[in-house]
Amino acid sequence: MTPRTLLLSSKRAARYLEQGTGEPLVLIHGVGMQAHAWYPQIEALSAGFRVIAVDMPGHGNSDALDANAGLRQFVQWAIEFIEALDAGPVNLAGHSMGSLIAAGVAVTRPDLVRRVAVLNGVYRRTPEARQAVLQRAAELSAGAIDVETPLRRWFDDEEAQRAAAQKVESWLRSVDPQGYATAYTAFATGDETYADGWRTIACPALVLTGSDDPNSTPTMAAQMADAAQNGNAVVIDRERHMVNLTAPEKVNSALRAWLQVEPHESAMKHSNGIVRPLHS
Repeated sequence: MTPRTLLLSSKRAARYLEQGTGEPLVLIHGVGMQAHAWYPQIEALSAGFRVIAVDMPGHGNSDALDANAGLRQFVQWAIEFIEALDAGPVNLAGHSMGSLIAAGVAVTRPDLVRRVAVLNGVYRRTPEARQAVLQRAAELSAGAIDVETPLRRWFDDEEAQRAAAQKVESWLRSVDPQGYATAYTAFATGDETYADGWRTIACPALVLTGSDDPNSTPTMAAQMADAAQNGNAVVIDRERHMVNLTAPEKVNSALRAWLQVEPHESAMKHSNGIVRPLHS
């Protein structure tokens, strides 16, 4: 993986990792993570694609946005980044907060997006779920960073998950607190921002989550896929929020299938089913 930096039109620096050649595949991670959080996908998909994993603003080595930035400002940042790549329409995938950004770009600038993939995304939270994330955002803004709670929520005690959990813990402990709080607040308040726009997404849209993710639920995935004009929902059994790290082979298989769907097929709406790949 080669680290690179782009200066965006806003004069902010965006740091990213690049590997492979071919159609560009841009990956945007979730809150508290960094570009390296896509390492299983970078390694697997760079055999056929130019994989570009970018640090979200205020994460890794990318410059932060203003402290009061909302989801629309993160989407504008992603638009600037894609334009600065000057690679034409890209395949765009996001995880968690990154999925909200990816969907926002697909809604507002479809000319920049060849295909869109949403991993462990949120869509029209219940009032109870929204209150829980708003409380977490307030705690982060006040300087209280709790690493242990998300780790318990995202990973189990199986030996196969320990290595991924250790990496995630190191990223959470190293993230800039202000950048973390800004992104999480945008995440907490952004699930409705582009929800109505899903019906305008015409490119191939993959919506993937884990069956045991209580916040990015299978129901949300089905709703997003059904709203899109060419959407497909994939639910991976017995997996949680960090599914790209805990079930990388299944996630990579779903991403490869999505990357093979020709964009022109989006002109015809087809039935959306929840597909469960091989059981864990």
